[in-house]
Amino acid sequence: MSESRLIELETRQVYQEDLLDDLNKIVAAQQMQIDELSEACKILIDRFNELAEGGLSDGGVASDSPPPHY
Repeated sequence: MSESRLIELETRQVYQEDLLDDLNKIVAAQQMQIDELSEACKILIDRFNELAEGGLSDGGVASDSPPPHY
């Protein structure tokens, strides 16, 4: 194997390692976003289920109550 071919292969390997490191960082960041979004969805689903089962839990008017008349 010629020296120029060896240098070319080593150079490609270095670029591929850098690319792999960059992709790993991106995947890790995306996983963090997925985890945060999953938690937010869980909170929203729980809140929706609370509202669907019995109205507002913070003392507001239940969704099936008639509107106030002025």
